[in-house]
Amino acid sequence: MNLKTYFEETKGMGVLSTADGEGRVNAAVYARPHVMDDGSLAFIMRDRLSHNNLQSTPRAAFLFREEGPGYKGIRLHLTKTHEESGTPLVKELCRRCKIYDNPEAVRYLVIFKTDKELPLIGAGESPE
Repeated sequence: MNLKTYFEETKGMGVLSTADGEGRVNAAVYARPHVMDDGSLAFIMRDRLSHNNLQSTPRAAFLFREEGPGYKGIRLHLTKTHEESGTPLVKELCRRCKIYDNPEAVRYLVIFKTDKELPLIGAGESPE
């Protein structure tokens, strides 16, 4: 699937799940990711629980449920490759920054590679 086209054209709600070094899991609502030119996915994050968890455990899962009836969407298994803060790219990509301009807020652009893509429900449930 072309994720760039999918996320540009599909409305819905996403949940990013992370875990800390002790295995304590967190789930947080996130906007659609930015799909970079190389196919990696990027999320803008504040320095909160999801971001903190990614410092010790670089793996995450992103569940995206499409708007509308039924259960359509995707699940993505992700691995963090790098992050940046305070760069022009962070400001350029930050959708909320344009609406709620808070110059004191530190925001991170966290980049992931996609390890696995699954439908929202169904196939891919068997262990590897």
